[in-house]
Amino acid sequence: MPLHDPDHAQDANPLRAEQTHLAESRSALTAMRADVEALDISDVTGNWVNAKILAAEIDNRIKALADLSHTPLFFGRLDYLHAPGTEQAEGAEGEQFYIGRRHVHDAHGDPMVIDWRAPVSQPFYRASRVEPMDVRLRRRFGYTGGELTAYEDEHLTDPAEAGTSSKLLQTEIERPRVGPMRDIVATIQPEQDEIVRAGIGGTVCVQGAPGTGKTAVGLHRVAYLLYAHRERLARTGTLVIGPNKSFLQYIEQVLPALGELQVKQATVDDLVAHVTVRGTDPAERARIKGDARMAEVLRRAVRSGIRMPKEPIVVVRGSRRWRVPAYELEELVRELMERDIRYGAAHEALPQRIAHNILVRMEESGEAPDDRVQDAVARNPAVKAAVKGVWPKADPAKTVLRLLSDAEFLAECAEGILTPEEQATLLWEKPPRSLASAQWSPADTVLIDETLDLVQRTHSLGHVVLDEAQDLSPMQYRAVGRRCSTGSATVLGDIAQGTTPWATASWEEALTHLGKPGAPVEELTRGFRVPRGVIAYASLLLPTIAPGLAPATSVRESPGDLVIRRTSAEELDAAVLAACHDALGHEGSVGLIAADDRIAPLAAALESAGLPYLAPGEETSAQARLTLVPATLAKGLEYDYVVLDEPAAIVTGEPDERTGLRRLYVALTRAVSGLAVLHAKPLPEELAAGQS
Repeated sequence: MPLHDPDHAQDANPLRAEQTHLAESRSALTAMRADVEALDISDVTGNWVNAKILAAEIDNRIKALADLSHTPLFFGRLDYLHAPGTEQAEGAEGEQFYIGRRHVHDAHGDPMVIDWRAPVSQPFYRASRVEPMDVRLRRRFGYTGGELTAYEDEHLTDPAEAGTSSKLLQTEIERPRVGPMRDIVATIQPEQDEIVRAGIGGTVCVQGAPGTGKTAVGLHRVAYLLYAHRERLARTGTLVIGPNKSFLQYIEQVLPALGELQVKQATVDDLVAHVTVRGTDPAERARIKGDARMAEVLRRAVRSGIRMPKEPIVVVRGSRRWRVPAYELEELVRELMERDIRYGAAHEALPQRIAHNILVRMEESGEAPDDRVQDAVARNPAVKAAVKGVWPKADPAKTVLRLLSDAEFLAECAEGILTPEEQATLLWEKPPRSLASAQWSPADTVLIDETLDLVQRTHSLGHVVLDEAQDLSPMQYRAVGRRCSTGSATVLGDIAQGTTPWATASWEEALTHLGKPGAPVEELTRGFRVPRGVIAYASLLLPTIAPGLAPATSVRESPGDLVIRRTSAEELDAAVLAACHDALGHEGSVGLIAADDRIAPLAAALESAGLPYLAPGEETSAQARLTLVPATLAKGLEYDYVVLDEPAAIVTGEPDERTGLRRLYVALTRAVSGLAVLHAKPLPEELAAGQS
């Protein structure tokens, strides 16, 4: 397909026309924003609460209408053979639409730019020569900064035009990555678009190889669902869950760039932060705490406080005494237990059940009590004392504290579930004296969250996106599942990148723990980020770390994109610094990835060499383009050029070889344009065949 730019005189007028439309669209967007800013709400709200809510909504609308000068307002155009929605009759006139990040209309309300999520925009991503979807011409635009500088046409119904790849599309995919993650709205591929536009009614799981855009697909899916189901999700809420703070900082600008400002972001640790974390667990202890069997252990622990009544209840009202025998109280307690409702709800319901029993007796004796009398009986000291004795309140943190401190209590709750060896592993070596002194670990907070849900139901959101999901334990999946129990989820990950001892073995198992069994699993294997040579080299690890998983392919080939260099231990730091200098000679971002215990010496070497560097999550700039990345924080990040220090150290830095090789696989697949591997120790034997 032909690429048009100002250097070709015959194309100058069409290009100027498109530039004029861009200028007019920007003016229209400015006018839309000015209209909202000029709104006077002083006479339309009944009270200060409504006024505050409306003012906040207007403020969000103003922010959503911001014109980002370096972000193209539209990136494509569709020329339909017939007006969408009309009968495709012979001679009927077609229609033209500009596709962009948000809707823009002129003073008369006529659209100048159509939101990429609108149904009329879908053929921009899906149409092909085989299935043109009534599109005559698809035009892509090229930009330098915010200025439109070129365009490229694809005549989908012209048999004389040969099908070729889009140069502008390739350029956009390969554009250097400086700053946080950006949206891919201009480059969404058909297989990605199918996932983005999947309905809100069900959960979708995406197994995505490195560079296939699974994170971007998940974020664009949120934006699409907010467009298609805005009122529903405004009421129920949305949430993006990432693996760590650095990752969330990296992706945080994607949704605002698409005009979506209300999506919250969190880590799993944020969701379950009911106590302060001050401790850590050995790998085996953390694995057991994350095992799904712990859910039943905790259920038993919560219900361990229930006691069958031995004495009747006697309630005195005026001159009358009302007696409920112990066997009737036991029937009420057993009924609540069999219903298996939340422990706290049953605690609240029991006094009302007892009071109702007494009211029946009152009515049988000729009295006419009402609801106020029932409430008064439920609050009677005798009833409250009885409830406290048979169904006491449960404190989630205290329950978990007792479970991990008291061997007899743990044995009672874990009988037939955990082995004696597993129980011994769970117990604290030195039990804390109180909640305040407990050295809670991240895995403990998940147990407390499960216990809290046993006591009172966790609030469910409308939609949750869970990224890097392969690293979650079954109990963490349950914690996330509680946040979307009545909603849907988009689960994103790569089994081959599971780097925790409890990493999931299969998506079917993970979805079951999430509470979404049977959800479809879509696989993305066509990569757009990692160069072909790099992904092929990293894929040498797949037979060991993820047997049976299809290796990724890549649409990109970058000459000289992979360099593997061995040096001596004494010269390793100098070789790494030289590789960083070489990488910085190119345009774009550079990531220096190393085993965690190599970060300090490399930081010292960079400082001595006068090379400024950033920490993961800090935004790159023209002055600082090098980021020093611990291997444990590399997941989900990407850099134009990556320098990888000592692969063997990354492998041995993990509790077991499989986890270490998976961590290495992650580190090897962060590069967009080039990867340099520097090592003094022998490479893992799986990579030996790829050494040059």
